[in-house]
Amino acid sequence: MDIIRVEGGHHLEGSVSVSGAKNSALKLMAATLLAPGATTLTNVPNISDVHVMGKVLKGIGATIDVLDEHTLRIDTSSVDSWEAPYELVAKMRASTAVMGPLLGRFGKAKIAMPGGCNLGARKIDMHILGLEALGVEFDTEHGYIYADARAGLTGTNVTLEFASVGATENLIMASVRATGTTVIDNAAREPEIVDLASMLNEMGAKISGAGTPVVTIEGVPELHPVEHRVVGDRIEAGTFLVAGALMAGPAGVEVIGFNPMHLNMVIRKFEAMGISFERTADGLKVSRVERIEPIDIQTLPFPGFPTDMQPQAMTVSALADGNSIITENIFENRFMFASELVRMGADIHIESHHAMIHGVSGFSGAQVSSPDLRGGAALVIAGLTAEGITEVSAVHHIARGYERFVEKLSSLGAHVEHASVPDPDLD
Repeated sequence: MDIIRVEGGHHLEGSVSVSGAKNSALKLMAATLLAPGATTLTNVPNISDVHVMGKVLKGIGATIDVLDEHTLRIDTSSVDSWEAPYELVAKMRASTAVMGPLLGRFGKAKIAMPGGCNLGARKIDMHILGLEALGVEFDTEHGYIYADARAGLTGTNVTLEFASVGATENLIMASVRATGTTVIDNAAREPEIVDLASMLNEMGAKISGAGTPVVTIEGVPELHPVEHRVVGDRIEAGTFLVAGALMAGPAGVEVIGFNPMHLNMVIRKFEAMGISFERTADGLKVSRVERIEPIDIQTLPFPGFPTDMQPQAMTVSALADGNSIITENIFENRFMFASELVRMGADIHIESHHAMIHGVSGFSGAQVSSPDLRGGAALVIAGLTAEGITEVSAVHHIARGYERFVEKLSSLGAHVEHASVPDPDLD
């Protein structure tokens, strides 16, 4: 059984560069299906979710050449299948992103119900309702979604009940090949949406309004391959900024390779907790804070506080001088992380989608289990501040979204390592 072992109490200093955004790279890879030929993506994170998406694309006929550790050339010329394989899609919810491109290219798609982190119901009702408005007919049975648009995709007005990132992305990717104009109201505004629209426009699409609540797509008859650089990962950046806020030495910790504007709400909340940031040429430098102020946070779609930063924020607030409240509005199961942090000495009480946090003076090293991607990373960060040794298991979750996480922390001076221990379930 693989674990990450952390020896707490060591200061961090230096600079760390974040990888390309997981949540952007996966959708950009799916979008290559819309443009037969070879599209090159640079700044692609070398993480397990990207490897799974690569297998999904290969499974339907794409060819992928790894030009270097962070550059992929994806040739979709020979794609002749419209069925994404169950054994891969079931591992990762982002695989449903191939539905829009397959409908745009072939007019049909067969997709397994999504998997990924166990954060909640993961309903895709809004994907289906939005695509039905474009003329797609759906049938679901035996764990599969069957989508048929062979009669043609027709532009229309779609209003999303919730600003869903996945639904917005699938609608955009299907609409670029529809006849006429599609308007998506209450669209998601995340930076990854903007990155997707930018690449599609480079391919010849006509998309305006990405990053605002109203996105307009004028359908085009065809798209062409391009070379595109994946935007920097704001959530990875936020995770390292939290590590620096808790454990930075006198010189501070600089996090580079991302746009700080993508973390505006996170930075505002952390500054209210007493954390100081300095803008640098390619990122932010964070200084350690001795006294952490309590805070109230609620997760909301961008530009609100991102749910993917909620476990990291809980780690900081658990060490605050006072009581904090975190309200989770996106994923109902995201508080699974709290019970693991309690094992390290945190004082957290959960009521429905609210976490009441009474700050403690410090954490104690313990054996904990990563409940999901962001919760696992936050437990490692908590271990950096803890007295003694922390062992985090189920680290495959962390590998889904953080490239060389242990190595990057080590480069800053953390005492952290991958290790193997006997699996108690096998004894």
